[in-house]
Amino acid sequence: MLYDIWTVFWRDWVVLKRRMKAFILSRMIAPILYLTAFGWGLGKSIDIGGGVSYLDFLVPGILALNSMNISFNSVVPVHAERVYHHSIDEYITAPIWPYAFVIGKVLAAVLRGLISSAIIVGLAYLFGAHFAITPLFLLVLILNCAVFAEIGFIASMYVKTYEEMGQVNTYILLPMSFLCGTFFSTHTLPDALRYFIDILPLTHTSYLLRGLGIGADVSVLSVAVLAVYLVVCFAISARAFLSLKK
Repeated sequence: MLYDIWTVFWRDWVVLKRRMKAFILSRMIAPILYLTAFGWGLGKSIDIGGGVSYLDFLVPGILALNSMNISFNSVVPVHAERVYHHSIDEYITAPIWPYAFVIGKVLAAVLRGLISSAIIVGLAYLFGAHFAITPLFLLVLILNCAVFAEIGFIASMYVKTYEEMGQVNTYILLPMSFLCGTFFSTHTLPDALRYFIDILPLTHTSYLLRGLGIGADVSVLSVAVLAVYLVVCFAISARAFLSLKK
């Protein structure tokens, strides 16, 4: 079982290692723009209160947003493997543990998300941000990466065309990017909208990372919500992949 998972993971790691320089450089552009525009620019005129600067408020949200996008898009190539290249057929017919492909792909996406997050943390400290990174902070980040990698896998299994995959980004990821507490507190939103946003996984990741970063109390419920998303999305991902084997 572990060998099968490692085989799938290792294939993605080899690809990433060969493109590591380009991957790191490309991951630096958006965070620098966010930190400059919102942290240094807009952030100078925003008072969060409690001795917390807007930059310190912003960085955990950027980490949540970035890990969502990177993890999701790291698994999206599975869609091309299934629909266009049909290279996924090799995994379907291979004598491996049925869930190895899903877990291996998710772990590879988590690795990409963590590398990208490490880049943001380094840049944030250079910009003067102050926040603590604890084991629970890292666990929440890993959970977020895994959840959105699984969501990306689900989309790759069910979406039929490349154009429809773009719509997943437009209708699901893009609204969460701006509404789930990344740049501002969701408490300022209308109640009807806020109740809907509070059930989305990125909202709980933003809450948790922000609270853990400044040493505030965090909700165990938010951790439980991410764990539920992790289990449910894995079950859907595994079922979708197994349906290809039939």
